Amino acid sequence: MASNFKVLQVIPRLGYGGAETGCYDIAHYLPEKQCKSIIVTSGGPLLKYIKKEKVTVIRLPVHLKNPLILLFNTLALIFIQIIFNVDIVHARSRAPAWSCYWSCYFTRRKFVTTFHGTYNYKNDFKKYYNSVMVKSKLTIAGSNFIFDHINENYKKYLKAKNKLLVIFRGINLEYFNPKNISEFKMNKIRKDWRIEENKYKILLPGRLTSWKGQSKFIEALNILIEDYQNDRFQAIILGSDQGRNVYKKKLKSLVDRYNLNKKISFVEHCKEMPLAYAISDIVISSSILPEAFGRVAVEAQAMEKPIIASKLGGSMETIINNKTGLLYKFDDPRELAKHINSFMEMDKEALNSIGIEGRKNVIRKFDVEKMCQSTFNEYKKLLNL
Repeated sequence: MASNFKVLQVIPRLGYGGAETGCYDIAHYLPEKQCKSIIVTSGGPLLKYIKKEKVTVIRLPVHLKNPLILLFNTLALIFIQIIFNVDIVHARSRAPAWSCYWSCYFTRRKFVTTFHGTYNYKNDFKKYYNSVMVKSKLTIAGSNFIFDHINENYKKYLKAKNKLLVIFRGINLEYFNPKNISEFKMNKIRKDWRIEENKYKILLPGRLTSWKGQSKFIEALNILIEDYQNDRFQAIILGSDQGRNVYKKKLKSLVDRYNLNKKISFVEHCKEMPLAYAISDIVISSSILPEAFGRVAVEAQAMEKPIIASKLGGSMETIINNKTGLLYKFDDPRELAKHINSFMEMDKEALNSIGIEGRKNVIRKFDVEKMCQSTFNEYKKLLNL
């Protein structure tokens, strides 16, 4: 077989998350290697950035879990694999992975999965449902934390003849590059978000959900004022509630209770995340459950911003503690407040030094080119090329 093989990636929606951007990056890397690239998805905002002359996009309801829809998707994927003569089917989520698994059983194509997160399970049925992500010829873990999680929880589903390995997620270092930021756009976002230049700017990015720890962050800022008499900051909680209206109201009530309305602002979305990092002094990742990878920490470091993150999951691999950022006990807002205060007390030169080390760290380990090349090499091994 020639090296110009054909890869079909299947993902529920093309949003802005880590799984989605990884799919997008691989999809555009493959044509550079003279390979056919196909994405099957239900839609999503990232679709408008797909280069249609390079990547074929097919819309199917792969975001749905209804058994009849799964069967329909299976038949549709069989048809697509035959029509396009697909060599590899790469699934990036559980529901579509079942359709991919069944379709590959019939077409005898190579089945690949990327295990993107610590999928919850409360019973054996749900655990079996999750296990489809390790039924592939090649299972890719996005971090050592996820690799260990798979071995600890899904060992009985792993087959010796199948391969499990770590390929760290990567980010686009040209896109997340402080040298490529428009001053005009920075001034505009400062104006839109009512940023006060004389204040220390603290950014907490991430969708509004309880496990991202926004409430702990708000508590830490209150402690920062009460225990350290430090109120020289302006905090931005950046992320959509995605329909979690009750949780958002809870956060705003907490802000009201601590009288932090003039200190904390909520921003729902930012089209260009590098701008959000660029106007910040430090970045926080306050998750109270393990991050599978910790994309915020990597993006912040790429933008030469000191990062403070909870000492859990992937963040422990992406941050060099006391060198590119600081780690704290996830359920301790007092320690978070202490770390924020310590960064605020640092001079600009020391902070810049941390930022520079952060970007060096990302260049060494988390460049999107390395991720794509490693994945491409594994595809070739799978096809014995």
